[in-house]
Amino acid sequence: MPKRTTLLLATALTTGLLTALPAATATAAPSGLAGDFNGDGYRDLAIAAPVAKVSGKSGAGYVAVVYGTKNGLDTTKRQIISQATTGVPGNPASGDYFGDRLTTGDLDGDGYTDLVVGVHSERIGTTDSYGNVTVLWGGASGLKGASNLTSPLPRYRIELGWALAAGDFDGDGHTDLAVGNNSTPSLNIFRGPFTRKGKATALVGIDTVDQTTIYSDKLIAGDVNGDGKTDLLVMGQEETASGAYRTRSVLYTGTGAGGGTLKVGKKLAGGYDAVIADVNKDGYGDIVTGNFMEKSADEPNGGLGGAVTVTYGAAGGLSSRTPVRITQDTAGVPEKGEKNDGFGWSLSAGDVNGDGYADVAVGAYAETLGTKKQAGTVTVLRGSASGLTGSGAKLFSQDTTGVPGTAQSQDFFGSSVRLTDANRDGRAELVAGAYGEGHGAGAVWLFKSTTAGVQAGGSKTFTGPTLGGPTGTAYFGDVLEG
Repeated sequence: MPKRTTLLLATALTTGLLTALPAATATAAPSGLAGDFNGDGYRDLAIAAPVAKVSGKSGAGYVAVVYGTKNGLDTTKRQIISQATTGVPGNPASGDYFGDRLTTGDLDGDGYTDLVVGVHSERIGTTDSYGNVTVLWGGASGLKGASNLTSPLPRYRIELGWALAAGDFDGDGHTDLAVGNNSTPSLNIFRGPFTRKGKATALVGIDTVDQTTIYSDKLIAGDVNGDGKTDLLVMGQEETASGAYRTRSVLYTGTGAGGGTLKVGKKLAGGYDAVIADVNKDGYGDIVTGNFMEKSADEPNGGLGGAVTVTYGAAGGLSSRTPVRITQDTAGVPEKGEKNDGFGWSLSAGDVNGDGYADVAVGAYAETLGTKKQAGTVTVLRGSASGLTGSGAKLFSQDTTGVPGTAQSQDFFGSSVRLTDANRDGRAELVAGAYGEGHGAGAVWLFKSTTAGVQAGGSKTFTGPTLGGPTGTAYFGDVLEG
């Protein structure tokens, strides 16, 4: 595959449109802030459009980047990146879905956040192997230059990059990368630091299926026990005694440098998305798991219309406190639980009002509004001294006063959510995606936050073409990262 040398000029997608990117000054050191690709001290946002047509290839996919400023995310400061972009390895191919797996971390330790893309559907030459992991490198002018992870690599690559998470799992001060693989080993820990040619320091393979019977379908990183080393929640399917499958999760705890990378721990509530955040401000990360399915023998942590389960962190890894389940029928939560709402489809955590407690945004992507089926909503649950609560929860949809647009059937508003403090005021703003908007074109909404939390007033929306991306079915906003 041809290699290219620069990432700022996009071909096939931008039609010549190039906007100047915010850059750190020549003398300023990078901020080191998580999610800050250009080191200017403001968090940035990556937005996937994984089924977009690129260079005539349906489902090739691209990623848009919107940069943070003192006024928040600024859609005039952006990039469009795909495998047609100069500097990115590979070529657009139908069904690659570039961007549908994303994570961030400073892999090379230069103070700039890098963006990692799991291109899990990409075939490796003419072999039976699939899956590349592409790193888009951060720098003073934004994401510029890219490479695939090259070595060491697992022997078998079956959709390598299916799941991604970054963190310092061994506590040595360098960012590591956890990568899911639908083969053996099912989980691969690439130990940092990385070179810009894609070489990791070492590779540790973990067979989660053999250890726990759980496949590594989703990976969530965070510090649950407060020891400064990153822990990893592995989410996936496990086979029951009857031969059926249900979702479960298992917490792997980070270990000391030189002593390995992760130690298998306890199983806990299953689901399809999760976040690790300190919702009760006790110094330990709490695990919030979303399960949009209905409660059944196979989905015991579901609920009518979906549910989120909070498992509290502690010095030993998990608190003895009974996990708390929250549904749309929990006191204080707007709306009510109805079949197939999809509450818990997407999750994100951040402090929306600056009180020090992490709050959680929950997408109910299939919520029906009146006669509009699968229109979708987002509920923001509040953190408190007693933990995550329904009290003070707020609900947003396209029918909320002050929110641009109008809810329609199969918009799937809330199919993705992100809480991020892009303007550095100490309060996280809400970003919500609706991949079905415009018959699958997709769109994203930006909400402001005040000391009273997320506000509908002043919110705005934009699409892929707004940023210079192609028109047509794209699922723009299907994944948000930053």
